[in-house]
Amino acid sequence: MISNGDTAPVFTATVGTSDHESFDLADHIGDGPVVLAFFPGAFTPPCSNEMIALQAHLGDLQAAGGTLFGISADSPFSQDAFREEHGIEFDLVSDMAGDAIRKYDLEMDIPDLGLYGIANRAVFVIDDEGTVTYQWVAEDPTNEPDYDAIIEVVEGAT
Repeated sequence: MISNGDTAPVFTATVGTSDHESFDLADHIGDGPVVLAFFPGAFTPPCSNEMIALQAHLGDLQAAGGTLFGISADSPFSQDAFREEHGIEFDLVSDMAGDAIRKYDLEMDIPDLGLYGIANRAVFVIDDEGTVTYQWVAEDPTNEPDYDAIIEVVEGAT
């Protein structure tokens, strides 16, 4: 499990937009705090609630110098539709191969729903040196993070 003080594992994936541009976490480290919000799946009620709440806090995160990314195993096409439906303005990163999910030790299955290799809900804040300064992992994937705590960590990192 990745913890505070650990070097954040870097990974590459695809941004869930109509352009499907590539994403490399290493390109974002050093430009202010990076917030990685892993979520199990687009269009599910808890994930929709979380991404909408993060969108509502986006201005505060950006004002504190942070950059926010949502990450799931959903396809870029699903993420693009999800962003459109909910007015999400930050990038969603498609980790269909599960590389980031495994590197952050978040892989889980929900067999009753036919879901395998998805991400548990979690939030990591990474500082300019690539060190994890905050980590929260849900005990139950329906739980949501403490949004104010995330903002406080990002504000303290700048």
